[in-house]
Amino acid sequence: MSRLFQTAFASICLLCLAPASQARDFDATTEAQIDTDADAALSNLYASVPGSQGVISRAAGVLVFPRSGFIVGGQHGGGALRVGGNSVGYYYTDRMTYDVNPSARNHAVAIAFMTKEALQRLQASADWNVGADASVAVVKTGAGGMAAASKPDKPVQIFVFGDNGLVDPTAMAGAKITKVG
Repeated sequence: MSRLFQTAFASICLLCLAPASQARDFDATTEAQIDTDADAALSNLYASVPGSQGVISRAAGVLVFPRSGFIVGGQHGGGALRVGGNSVGYYYTDRMTYDVNPSARNHAVAIAFMTKEALQRLQASADWNVGADASVAVVKTGAGGMAAASKPDKPVQIFVFGDNGLVDPTAMAGAKITKVG
């Protein structure tokens, strides 16, 4: 039993240390599924968070991670970058870590790039480190359940949400987002 535990522990350590920038490609079927899931996630966001559709509609682009599943050390998943309602690129993250209420296990993430410059920074980088970007603000629940940016002057607004609205993470760090293909 001890040998099994050691092997499992070593495997987990190796997975946590693996670089996020490994080449990943999504096939057409995977991209179509991400698009379908992103549509559903955005519809859920608009229905559960008053004011969110207005924020997203003013954005130069929005990166949607519709299924943020838990892995050791953080979140992972594939997402679609939407500009003008159309997917223009696909991204992967496997290092997005933040503290949320344990009952909010199933949730999605939408990152709204409010300026063309912020969107271009994402598109120009192979790996974008969310935690190192000072232009990022996490959107929190405001009065009456409305979406209220914690710092509305920030050009990047992040929504972490589930079926019951915003999750309001208490901390966010280390999210590295990699362009696919």
